Amino acid sequence: MTNKTKVPKRIAQTVLNSLKGGVVPRIGLPYITVGRKNEIEALLHDVDIISEGGASFRFIVGRYGSGKSFLLQTIRNYVMDRGFIVADADLSPERRLQGTRGQGLATYRELIGNLSTKTKPEGGALTLVLDRWISTVQSETAATTGLLPGDPGLAEATDRKIYEVTSSVSELVHGFEFAKLLSAYYRAYVNGDDETKAKVVRWFRAEYNLKSEAREALGVNMIITDDDWYDYLKLFATFFRLAGYSGMMIMIDELVNIYKIPNSITRQYNYEKILTMYNDTLQGKARYLGIIMGATPQALEDKRRGIYSYEALRSRLAEGRFSRPGARDLLAPVIRLEPLSAEEMLVLCEKLADMHAGLYGYERTLNTEDLAGFIRIEYSRIGADQNITPREVIRDFIELLDLLYQNSGMKIEELLESEEFSYAKSDAVSDEADPGYTEFTI
Repeated sequence: MTNKTKVPKRIAQTVLNSLKGGVVPRIGLPYITVGRKNEIEALLHDVDIISEGGASFRFIVGRYGSGKSFLLQTIRNYVMDRGFIVADADLSPERRLQGTRGQGLATYRELIGNLSTKTKPEGGALTLVLDRWISTVQSETAATTGLLPGDPGLAEATDRKIYEVTSSVSELVHGFEFAKLLSAYYRAYVNGDDETKAKVVRWFRAEYNLKSEAREALGVNMIITDDDWYDYLKLFATFFRLAGYSGMMIMIDELVNIYKIPNSITRQYNYEKILTMYNDTLQGKARYLGIIMGATPQALEDKRRGIYSYEALRSRLAEGRFSRPGARDLLAPVIRLEPLSAEEMLVLCEKLADMHAGLYGYERTLNTEDLAGFIRIEYSRIGADQNITPREVIRDFIELLDLLYQNSGMKIEELLESEEFSYAKSDAVSDEADPGYTEFTI
């Protein structure tokens, strides 16, 4: 038996329901994290560099089921606890890094819509961040000057503090318009002008399609476009730092959707955008910014359609001569994930068994030998050494726990020895062969 950790029922319910439904839960990950210690430590080293004014770019690469989504969610939760703002998005046919029909801008909008902080982890945090920034400046200015609310001197001192931030941002590419809009939001906040505040937020979210619309609404002659949206993410990273956060982490998953683009020129434009972002972070052109992208090995390494088809990226990202399975260089730009071992899956099943027992209020009866028998059968399927995914194992295991709970007279041996469970052919083989397969990772 393991030492049981008390998991709040709300979190346990969310975790078990998410896993049984085939998705990675947004909460409760520390209760079920196993393995990935070295990978997490490598990424957290990046976090320290970013918070000191640096930047980083990583690819998390693994086949379907190797753990990309879970690792991304784990890092997401950690950096929010460290005072970072996180923006995440999955690419799709409608969301790319560059496109002829605004697909790049659609990715930007998704990222800004998903802005998350520790106090607002579900996304949509932009307005909260802007309001918090102004409120904090007002409070700190009052504390340092000793002036009371309503004193003209306090308003002037606050104006100067706000101006220091906006002038710092205005020196960057596209920073003048960005700073002008920050000032407009500040004035609207002070005057209680919610309509103007909403217009500024609309602009930051790239919801103005024409320059004339933005000029009429806010007096600015610029809008965010498919070509320059990444520049505004760099601006946001700098502003968030000046606003009191540690930095900004951008997470973009499902790069396989670029690999699937049929037009080679369009693919190359998308890879060129990745190269720009990669170079910016390594050359110091971005500050307080981390970028993590998730891809499958094929989407990375295919020299005809993958990222490696773009020679400038292949020459930067290709693995050296000394890395090999079991001894990967985790300080390189590409982190390759190995599947969780049977031993790690056993630890995870123990955690889930404890969580299930705590949620439904019964004493756990499955011992380590029972769980080992379950894992042994799962990993003895034909092709399991290459194709078994934690998604399958976890869904089977939670179903097993549910059945045992609902049928008190049933024994685990009956289920494990049944013809329905002890099949030899792994569904993972067919899943892996389908390029349209929707990924679930743990």
